[in-house]
Amino acid sequence: MVRKLIRHFDYSIIIVSLLLTGFGLIMVYSSSMIVATTSGHAADYIFLKQLFWALVAFCALIVGSIIPYKMYKAFVKPIIIITLILLVLVLLIGTDINNAQSWFKIGPIQIQPAEIAKLSVIVYLASVFSNKQAYISEFKSSVLPPLIMISLVFLLIAVQPDLGSAMIIAGISIMMILCSGIRMKHIITLMVFAAIALSIIFTFSLSSEQASRFTSAYHPFDKNIRENGGWQLINSYIAIASGGLTGKGLGDSVEKSGFLPEPHTDFIMAIVAEELGVFGVLFVIICIAYIVIKSILIGMRCRDVFGSLLAIGIASFIGIQTFINLGVVSGLLPITGVTLPFISYGGSSLVMLLFSVGILVNISGVIRMKEQANKEEAA
Repeated sequence: MVRKLIRHFDYSIIIVSLLLTGFGLIMVYSSSMIVATTSGHAADYIFLKQLFWALVAFCALIVGSIIPYKMYKAFVKPIIIITLILLVLVLLIGTDINNAQSWFKIGPIQIQPAEIAKLSVIVYLASVFSNKQAYISEFKSSVLPPLIMISLVFLLIAVQPDLGSAMIIAGISIMMILCSGIRMKHIITLMVFAAIALSIIFTFSLSSEQASRFTSAYHPFDKNIRENGGWQLINSYIAIASGGLTGKGLGDSVEKSGFLPEPHTDFIMAIVAEELGVFGVLFVIICIAYIVIKSILIGMRCRDVFGSLLAIGIASFIGIQTFINLGVVSGLLPITGVTLPFISYGGSSLVMLLFSVGILVNISGVIRMKEQANKEEAA
């Protein structure tokens, strides 16, 4: 059965994902050399850590591809409960990095529960909405209970504070709710309440540092703002503009030499633009768009509601996170600390992304197997 499934995998998704991961490793090495050496480490220190996580992520891709996707439905309760426990524990005993208590640090290894929560929310919502299809139009019984659960996950991540990951969770949830089959009037009601809730959060809950990120994003050249955060975006602009069409050449970035903070994480796309130009940027965007579009097509072809919603959730996860990261780098959105999928440095993120791709591959394999079986029966 496994061999038959493997023959029906959509290998184009695997190839593109691994191409992005390999490209990401190259860019992490290029963008992190100076950061590593100025921190007292060897030039390849950060690269080797990412290489380790890439190998773990590759194993996760294989595991995700082989495990039947329907098994996750049977374990959805422990999955969401463990996720909530991890999110509570990280607030109590987690490590504070860059003013956010979002990581567990075990020796040299750092694990970010928010990355696990993204996929957990997808599995949870896919399971809940697939079980409630018979009465999906009844708001109180079908939509309200999972909405309360997701709101709890959102708040636990937001108070770390990690508004970037919280907004990704919110975006994933909205897309999956829209695709679940609920009535239009309920969708409008949810959008109104979501707008009110976000307005309250951004008005009363943002710290002065978080609020300054908005002004830094939209007025970075103002003298006072430039000296208190706007310079990060300005240097991102300089990196992007100086790359031109073909870039300065791999490894030849100037902005990574202490001018642009986080060149190997949040702002790695600025370094891609500086070193490889428009062609490098287009390569990343086209590859990620391919995975997102493929995910949506898999969701549309899948006749199982759970599998369909899983694929849509994963497409939303990758697409929304990419949009936020690129929005930050280009000044469209305030700085949120969101990494670029497959490219930025970050172990937890890469492992969960490739595991998600594995789930997509498994769903595509099951679809192709059923389609082949139907053709053989018809013949």
